[in-house]
Amino acid sequence: MPIRVAIYEDNRPLQEALGTLIADTDELVLVGSYGDCIQANDNTYRHQPDVILMDIDLPGRDGIQAVTSLHRDFPTVEVLMLTVFDDDDRVFRALCAGAAGYLLKKTTPDQIIDAIRSVYAGGAPMTPSIARRVIQTFPAKATQSADLDQLTSRESQVLHYLAQGLSYKLVAAELAISIETVRTHIKRIYEKLHVHSVVEAVSKYRP
Repeated sequence: MPIRVAIYEDNRPLQEALGTLIADTDELVLVGSYGDCIQANDNTYRHQPDVILMDIDLPGRDGIQAVTSLHRDFPTVEVLMLTVFDDDDRVFRALCAGAAGYLLKKTTPDQIIDAIRSVYAGGAPMTPSIARRVIQTFPAKATQSADLDQLTSRESQVLHYLAQGLSYKLVAAELAISIETVRTHIKRIYEKLHVHSVVEAVSKYRP
């Protein structure tokens, strides 16, 4: 089955370029393209996308507000932020709201496609500079967390690769284990770290 993608972008040339990129890519299908996210929940209910590309600075309602509502009503739909903003406030507001990944608009077309596939497969793709910022924001918290000491060597390896933005499939390949085994490790990581998402787990990660 193709990955169903929706776009929320008010820059019309970019919106059209992204739409063409998705439409021309095998395994992806464009189910909606919008200049604002005011009706994002209704659109999502109607067209059932698997992945949403979401800008932040949109007219009428910003993308982070939309993510908050979408994550609450459609927890299985993955939202991938695609924006020019790289400040800490917006990055962490978006991730805390439920975004599964964060890309800057300077990301290449091939990287955007790879990110869509990755987030659909359970990854948390981020522009490298954003991923580094996410990791560096939590060193004190991570150092003080005794929860991390409860992780087994393999669970720590899984968390390490998740922090790099790898999908479950790629983590499995790196460690030569099955995807189901990866899922089992992730479940145990969540329990030991008292978290409920990859972003929360990564926030406690200590390289």
